[in-house]
Amino acid sequence: MSIVRAKKHLGQHFLRDQNIACKITASLLPVTKGILEIGPGMGVLTRHLLKDSKFSVLAIDIDQESIDYLHKELPEHKEQIIYGDFLKSDIRNFYTEPFSIIGNLPYNISSQIFFRILENRNLIPQVVCMIQKEVAERICSPHGNKAYGILSIFLQTYYDIEYLFTVGEQVFDPPPKVKSAVIRLMRNKREKLDCDEKLFFNIVKSGFNQRRKTLRNSLKSIISPDFTSEMLSLRPEQLSVEDFITLCKEIEQANK
Repeated sequence: MSIVRAKKHLGQHFLRDQNIACKITASLLPVTKGILEIGPGMGVLTRHLLKDSKFSVLAIDIDQESIDYLHKELPEHKEQIIYGDFLKSDIRNFYTEPFSIIGNLPYNISSQIFFRILENRNLIPQVVCMIQKEVAERICSPHGNKAYGILSIFLQTYYDIEYLFTVGEQVFDPPPKVKSAVIRLMRNKREKLDCDEKLFFNIVKSGFNQRRKTLRNSLKSIISPDFTSEMLSLRPEQLSVEDFITLCKEIEQANK
C-alpha cells in the first residue's frame, strides 16, 4: 500500500468499493465520446471506464507511483494513462473535441480544479466527480442558504448541478474524516453573460469576501457613492445568479 501512503499528502483517498465505483461511472451520460479521469490513483474507476465501449478514456495523475502501478496493472492501456498536472496542462492536448471529466478529486485542490474547468467550460460539457460532502453541498446550494458562496455562483452560472449521492468514509483507504458526495455538472445554454464577465466575478468575490455586510458596504470599491439599487440593502447570499447579473448590468450602466 505504498501508493496510498505516497498520495496521502495530496489529499487523495482511494475508493475501494466496486459497487460505488460502478455507480459513479454509470452517472456519466453519453454526451461526449472523450472522457478524462483526473487522479485515477489505483484505477478503481479507470477499470470500469475502460470496459465501456461508448467512451474514449484518458487518465491523468500527478503522482508517478500511481502511473507506474497502473501501467503495470493495465499494460494494454499505457498510452491512455498519463503523468501530468491537470491544473497546469493545456486542456486542448487531451481531446480536440469537447470531453467529459470524471474523478475522485483530491480534497485539497478540488476548488482549483473547478475554477480550471470554468476557464474551459466550452470544452467540458459534463463533470461527474466525488468530492468532500461539504463542498458538494456548497456547490449545489441555492441562494438564501448559508452554504451558498463564490464557487456556488460561478459554477451555477454555467452549469446545471445535481447532487447524486452521499458516500461514507468506510469505502476509502485511508478513510477520510468526513463524508464524500458525488455530483454531476452539465453545461447549460448560457454561452456568455449579458454583462462584463470580469466585473461580474469582481462583484461576486467582493460581496462574499465580506459576506456579513450588505452589498452597499462590501462593494464600496466598485460602485460610486451615489449609485442606487434595491439589491444593495441585501447580503450576497440573498442574490441568485440572475440577480448578480442584473446588478452587474446596473453598475455597468451607471459607470458609463
